[in-house]
Amino acid sequence: MWAIRVQILKDCVGRMTPDDDTLFGGLDAAAPEAGPKFSTGLLPGQSLRAMIHAHEITAAADIREEQIQPASLDLRLGQVAYRIRASFLPGEGATVRDKLEQVVMHEIDLTKGAVLETGCVYLCPLMEHLNLGYRVSGSANAKSSTGRLDVFTRLVTDGARAFDTIPSQYSGPLWAEISPRTFSILARTGSRLNQLRLRRGSPTVTDAQLKKLQAEIGIVSGVEDAQIDKGVGFSIDLDGDPLTGLVGYRAKRHAGVIDIDKVAAADPQDFWEPVHIRKHRSIILDPGEFYILASREAVSIPPEWAAEMVPFDPLVGEFRVHYAGFFDPGFGYSGAGGAGSRAVLEVRSHEVPFVLEHGQTVGRLMFERLIEPPQRLYGQGIGSNYQRQGLALSKHFKRS
Repeated sequence: MWAIRVQILKDCVGRMTPDDDTLFGGLDAAAPEAGPKFSTGLLPGQSLRAMIHAHEITAAADIREEQIQPASLDLRLGQVAYRIRASFLPGEGATVRDKLEQVVMHEIDLTKGAVLETGCVYLCPLMEHLNLGYRVSGSANAKSSTGRLDVFTRLVTDGARAFDTIPSQYSGPLWAEISPRTFSILARTGSRLNQLRLRRGSPTVTDAQLKKLQAEIGIVSGVEDAQIDKGVGFSIDLDGDPLTGLVGYRAKRHAGVIDIDKVAAADPQDFWEPVHIRKHRSIILDPGEFYILASREAVSIPPEWAAEMVPFDPLVGEFRVHYAGFFDPGFGYSGAGGAGSRAVLEVRSHEVPFVLEHGQTVGRLMFERLIEPPQRLYGQGIGSNYQRQGLALSKHFKRS
């Protein structure tokens, strides 16, 4: 299968025009002659490039090099968004457009930019389209910057019975469901709110493998003992900055609009209230409020691995942690300019106030191996905004 794909790719590269070369910044798009190191696993950036040239990933406009991350592809909003009455899944045998007519309220033109308002639900066709092969499936997350704005974003496909999942051999369009929870956002055609990961097969990762990684590399640091049990546990840091006492931020209600495509443009004081150390190293989460906090653990993702942050256990408290939970290969890794980077947590309490204490376990890191290391790691000249991060707001806000 891989040999066939390599030959297809050679044929495509042989027909490349100067425009095709510019599309990928002059990089060689050909797959390695030796083939991947493993037969199953996440696909790295070079494999995504090969799929683009083989037309397994297509788009309404040229896919740009800056969309390709070490183990994921940024997806772009199309020309319109639909304000809908309710979220939905099309279900087996139905397309998104089949069900859209039942819930659509009005259509919004995104070509010149439009405000997506807090408390509303939108559905937007994405520019990218998939033609996946045998044993290649996918999943999606909100981008880190999207999650840190409390913009709830999920991927929807034709025939879907679950969000953010793409079955093998799927051929069809992609849609983004978008629901700003705290801040209204200005978005436009080409804005990137979520990212796609593709994998071959269904590789499994054991706790024994994670313990070996911890012993050899130190995938988490900053705590006495890593909690490895069906993933790597992580906990909340409420010790705060020793100089300022800052432990996090709470979002202000009724703030202004944030342009999703502008970096370091918004004043954080207009949107956030600082949260400081308290006597008992705990805070009370107010229902419905949105907080930015940080983990005690510093994370280091080796080149052949990626990780996803998932909730620890819904029985430990009525709150949700992290809307955007994907860590690319190289995040916090010393070989990519990192020295262990803490996970920034997007936290929201649900029905009742909840006391969150320093060191409380709030989630797990689920690791997944790549079929081979990416050509470039997170933090290596690809616009990585959160390498070596501590407690940090999204890239949209000015840094002091």
